Amino acid sequence: MIKSAGHLIGPFEVESALMEHEAVAEAGAIGRPDPVAGEVVKAFVTLRPGYEADEETRRELIAFGRRRLASLAPKEIAFDQHLPHTRSGKVMRRLLKARELGLPEGDVSTLEQSP
Repeated sequence: MIKSAGHLIGPFEVESALMEHEAVAEAGAIGRPDPVAGEVVKAFVTLRPGYEADEETRRELIAFGRRRLASLAPKEIAFDQHLPHTRSGKVMRRLLKARELGLPEGDVSTLEQSP
């Protein structure tokens, strides 16, 4: 759970809302520490082919998230075409957060290996 400005936000809710956008192939959401809000929602997004990872797309996705989630929407969007997955195909949020905060990644034995 992400605790942002007194709201409890489930990462799955954020990811599901972003996945409704035609440009998004997959998404992972984490809470990034913030001195004012406690945590802010940051989403990592993989775009479908044909979409540009530029500032216009970032603004469009943030606005789309606000329409779907109101105050629970991600405040930051990062584009990543290679999100880490478990062998079962789930996005490894723990790894996204560790990388974002510069912390040790820990056990990555369940990380899906690229061929």
